[in-house]
Amino acid sequence: MVSAVFHSPLDTSGAVPTTAPQPARTSAPAAAAASVLAVASEPRMLKKRDFRAFWMRVLPPLAGFGLLVLVWELVAMKSTTGFPSPLATWQQALTVFSDPFYSKGPNDQGVGWNVLSSLQRVALGFGLAAAVGIPAGFAIGRFEFLSRMFNPLISLLRPVSPLAWLPIGLLVFKGANPAAIWTIFICSIWPMVINTAVGVQRVPSDYMNVAKVLNLSEWKIFTKILFPAVLPYMLTGVRLAVGTAWLVIVAAEMLTGGVGIGFWVWDEWNNLNVANIIIAIFVIGIVGLVLEFALIKLATAFTFEEVKS
Repeated sequence: MVSAVFHSPLDTSGAVPTTAPQPARTSAPAAAAASVLAVASEPRMLKKRDFRAFWMRVLPPLAGFGLLVLVWELVAMKSTTGFPSPLATWQQALTVFSDPFYSKGPNDQGVGWNVLSSLQRVALGFGLAAAVGIPAGFAIGRFEFLSRMFNPLISLLRPVSPLAWLPIGLLVFKGANPAAIWTIFICSIWPMVINTAVGVQRVPSDYMNVAKVLNLSEWKIFTKILFPAVLPYMLTGVRLAVGTAWLVIVAAEMLTGGVGIGFWVWDEWNNLNVANIIIAIFVIGIVGLVLEFALIKLATAFTFEEVKS
């Protein structure tokens, strides 16, 4: 049998009011210590993760360069023609870059002047190609008649080696420097024309239908619709064109002579200075890498989030 005892609300003598059971409370110092430990343990885990990510970024490139130096050293050890070792090339590089801007005549200048001369030719040829190729790409992509007109010509001329255009430049311009700039121009124009035209053709048709409904002028269509949408494609063409131009200028300068990194390589070969040739190879690669990195950052800054993903 179950019995229950009821207390009257008026009967408070000696009675202690009953309340719901409360959880055990931790003392203030213990709670503070627990929070400090939690906060301290979380950054420690983050530090471990960041540290691992850091080494994953650093170690693979270092391993790649280490493998390159090892193979290079083995080739130098087995060579019977005096192929320079990495240490000998490094010592020669210190000598070369101790005074990169010396000038002892038109055919004897430092590596700095040679790189600047090559960059100047690339800038001129590339600038002319951008001034012609980007508007041509917009026109070819915008108008079907022009697309059908120029597509066969582009398909015919684009696969031609850039150096095949060098004799034409020498014949027309009667000079080595303008011929090299012409070669840069003709090899840089195709990526910009093609990528810009493809970008225009991939603009959503809804945008163009809205432009027709609003009766926008061609200038408004270009500035408000085409240019913002085509900009990522256009910058991709610019990046490809700069890389191609930097590759071609070395070969063009080997054939035309004068001041330039390509001529410097050929002149050092005539002097049988292989260490300077290897230094020039690294200089060409570093300059090309800097140009590529700068244009990638530029293209990323002007690319929409949905295009990036």
